[in-house]
Amino acid sequence: MAAEAWQLKNETCTSSVDMELFLHCSLLPSIAIIVVLSCLEKRARRSRLDEKWPLLNRRCGVVIPLDFTGAFSNRWSLGFAFGATANKVMILFSEDYLPLPSKFRWAKAFVLLTGALEVGLSSYPFFACLSTHFSIVGATLGFLYTGSWIAIIAMNIVQCPHGQIIGEYENIIFYWPSLLCQVFLLGRFVHMFVKASRGRLRLPPLSEEKASVMEPHQAQYVQQLMRKPPLMQPQKSWIRRNVYEWDPYFQFPSRMITMAVLALICLYMFVVNEFYVYKMVSQLLQALKSTFDVVIVSSNTTEVVAQVEHLKDFIDVTEGVWLFTTFTACLTSVSYVFHILACYRKHMKRLWAGQKQFLPLVFIRLSSSQNVAAIARYSGWQIAYILWGYLIVHTVQCLFGVMFMYGFVLPIKHGQGIEMLKNLGTGILTLAVVIGLMQLQIATATAFFLQPKILLTDKEKPLALDNRKAFQNFNYFLFFYNVVLGLGACLFRLLCSVIVGAWLIARIDRTIMPKGYEAADLGFRTWIGMLFMDHHHTNPTLVCFCHLLVVRTRERQQQRTTDYLHFTNATVTDFRVSNKARTRWLLSYTLLNNPSLSALRKPK
Repeated sequence: MAAEAWQLKNETCTSSVDMELFLHCSLLPSIAIIVVLSCLEKRARRSRLDEKWPLLNRRCGVVIPLDFTGAFSNRWSLGFAFGATANKVMILFSEDYLPLPSKFRWAKAFVLLTGALEVGLSSYPFFACLSTHFSIVGATLGFLYTGSWIAIIAMNIVQCPHGQIIGEYENIIFYWPSLLCQVFLLGRFVHMFVKASRGRLRLPPLSEEKASVMEPHQAQYVQQLMRKPPLMQPQKSWIRRNVYEWDPYFQFPSRMITMAVLALICLYMFVVNEFYVYKMVSQLLQALKSTFDVVIVSSNTTEVVAQVEHLKDFIDVTEGVWLFTTFTACLTSVSYVFHILACYRKHMKRLWAGQKQFLPLVFIRLSSSQNVAAIARYSGWQIAYILWGYLIVHTVQCLFGVMFMYGFVLPIKHGQGIEMLKNLGTGILTLAVVIGLMQLQIATATAFFLQPKILLTDKEKPLALDNRKAFQNFNYFLFFYNVVLGLGACLFRLLCSVIVGAWLIARIDRTIMPKGYEAADLGFRTWIGMLFMDHHHTNPTLVCFCHLLVVRTRERQQQRTTDYLHFTNATVTDFRVSNKARTRWLLSYTLLNNPSLSALRKPK
């Protein structure tokens, strides 16, 4: 009755909010916000536009949503900003989004590209308002834009909380992660506004944008390298020794934090959609079981009844195992997300120390263009690998769960426990004999076919044959047995490769290809390119060196400016002088001080 009630209610429910239409309409305020922030942003150099329109004064600069290479500020805020776009991605991949006639199916890739650009433009204000240096304006515009999205999503949930796909509370299940992220952004914009208003009520000048190119943790890392290591290392706790050790001299860049947050939210939505598919299939299987009950009642044949009971057991076992392995596969994928972060820190610290032995030889030197492309596609690929890895791991775990149920649980349930134990004992004994014979070959080779140790302190005997005739007979008679044993070893190798490959498919921080074929692993290639890109742009030692150069250059420029002001007794103003006039003045000054250069000038 409850299911019929919500279904009837949802059929009559007509929300006054169309999320797809609002997504299209949100492009206008998004473009307006981008234009406002661009008018406030200053360009590094003057151009011909400034000479034409002096009022620009280097305004109308390029707005940057976030820094994918070396940004360490607003990491969690940017992560939640990505989480706020999850519902838009779901709208992008809905069936009714920009439908195409059948004869234009070939243009589906262009439609997806257009939709992706639309979603990116609609989400641009979240990132631009967080990253802008004009905190008051950015916080105000970001608060209004985020508040409008929260109001629309909340109105849609309140009016129609249920849906046709999952059922009860479908919209709440789908939209609560994005809604929570947007509420966090709303609080973040309020905090930015209060902090900026308390400090000053005017916009910061360009010279105060960023005084240093070096982060505090990078300076601490370099200082730690200069210190002598302590004689006695402090004792670590169990968590730091076995789970995770926090490093105060290392911070994950914004790209890794946003990847982790978005991967977890996308994994949640993927599991929800998978549960919907499971629910549909479960309803079909329940209807099939009802049909089986009718067949049992109408047929009195023992064989038919036995086959129907086997099918019912298979349905029950598959449903139970699939539901149980959903939780184990989720835990595996979530642990992969955090383990990838730990591996990123480990690999980066090795590269900072100049250790490249953990890299395959084919990846020691990658082209610069490949590294740039790798860091551009890493985040998207990593999320896709996590989602596909969850599905593959879930399928493999379900397969092994069904095998376990049929091998151990169902025989006991049907009163065949003794026979199952006999078969299990026979299998274990056969495996033990095979392993014992393999160990016996090793022990025989050690005792009879190797020469004695050269020194008593040697751990092993030298690799020098002894009793050669006996060894040739030993090798001959075991040749035929090892052929049969090799067939089983080959199948075991294949099984291990499939299990390990499926288990590690989501982790692109390590290759699943054998040695010599690592270049075929595009995911691992992307990981290595991303590491090299970060290594060249966020290496603390290199950044510290560049920081010293920048500071020295600024000091010299300030000294020259001070000397010039004392000489001319003038105030500091932003002179609007054209490049042509400046060039002519410098040419005239040079020729007056060096008359001999006049004869060397190129004649017109």
